[in-house]
Amino acid sequence: MIVSIKGLVKHSIILDPGVWIFDDRKLNLDTYFSEERPADYDASLEQLGKAWSEQRKGARPPQTNGNKITIDKKDLTEKSLGISLAPFISNAAPTTEASIVEFSRGETREVFQCSLEEAKNAIVAFSNKGKPLRETGPLHFYYGDGSNQKDPITYIDGITIK
Repeated sequence: MIVSIKGLVKHSIILDPGVWIFDDRKLNLDTYFSEERPADYDASLEQLGKAWSEQRKGARPPQTNGNKITIDKKDLTEKSLGISLAPFISNAAPTTEASIVEFSRGETREVFQCSLEEAKNAIVAFSNKGKPLRETGPLHFYYGDGSNQKDPITYIDGITIK
């Protein structure tokens, strides 16, 4: 259940949605699209801001290897979870010619395309009610504005930047 990002990128990336349950950037899709956010909202910046303010409170942080894993059992068993696609696209470093993102869908190799900007704003789901998306996954695609919240693009198993 791995997904690759390839194409007009400097770095091809392999994604394993199964480990995103441990990622602090994960989003609760049951509430994400109904929450009020500014137009230029970036969830990763909010996480960074929280970490910075905690560090500035005066307490010296304990020495660790920097790998804090926090899991709420409710996340594992009840919530539908997703993650922003932006940091993964950024890490792949699309070339200047890149403008389209193509998502391959299942064994039929059917494709779905959107602009690079739409993909950067997108959320990809990796679990539904605490269960991995084995039947219709490994990923579901949601536009960042939630316009396809009731009907996500399903069966995504590959991402090619063109």
